[in-house]
Amino acid sequence: MPKHGKKYQDALKNIDRDTLLEPAEAISLVKQIAPAKFDETVEVAVRLGVDPRHADQQVRGAVVLPHGTGKTAKVIVFAKGEKQKEAENAGADEVGAEDLVEKIQGGWLDFDVAIATPDMMGAVGKLGRVLGPRGLMPNPKTGTVTFEVEKAVKEVKAGKIEYRTDKAGIIHAPIGKVSFDTEKLADNFVTLVETLVRVKPAAAKGTYLKSITVSSTMGPGIRINPLKAVK
Repeated sequence: MPKHGKKYQDALKNIDRDTLLEPAEAISLVKQIAPAKFDETVEVAVRLGVDPRHADQQVRGAVVLPHGTGKTAKVIVFAKGEKQKEAENAGADEVGAEDLVEKIQGGWLDFDVAIATPDMMGAVGKLGRVLGPRGLMPNPKTGTVTFEVEKAVKEVKAGKIEYRTDKAGIIHAPIGKVSFDTEKLADNFVTLVETLVRVKPAAAKGTYLKSITVSSTMGPGIRINPLKAVK
């Protein structure tokens, strides 16, 4: 078991591990006991009743949080011609075609999200081994392979996040910063969970929202009642 510091242990004393809280109550507590001096990220872990080993039970997509994440993502766009100009005008941090592919092949990875027009995927495919393991590969399911470049860039800049079940069927996602108002964090939380419920795989049987935990970057997890997670 990992050893935690004194601040973490002190924060833990404020939590009853056997009690399931309502979202706003849990989020308010996360803000109160966040132990770090920096503005920690508030993160949610949702365990879903799915078996991600089966393709028809994998949950993956993207959602725009109404109040953003508190972080402005660095966005790159693989595009040609007019779509390059569109990406630049929309606020993309780096735009290119084969030249951008070569730059990444050379080891440059200073970005958070990659967007590509469909006609560029042949070239971008060469980066699969580099971008894939890092979760940076453009994908139609998350809206990052599209000709609607302006919309895609602006959504990411506004607070669009991607979500995907891990091997244990858990979704990990940020919903903002500790400095956010409780109401804004709760709005982001509900938006995320309602989206996960909306994309529930038809093949998923039994209880879908099995457990939900919210925490700050350095703080302990606080359990939320899944039955109270959506409005």
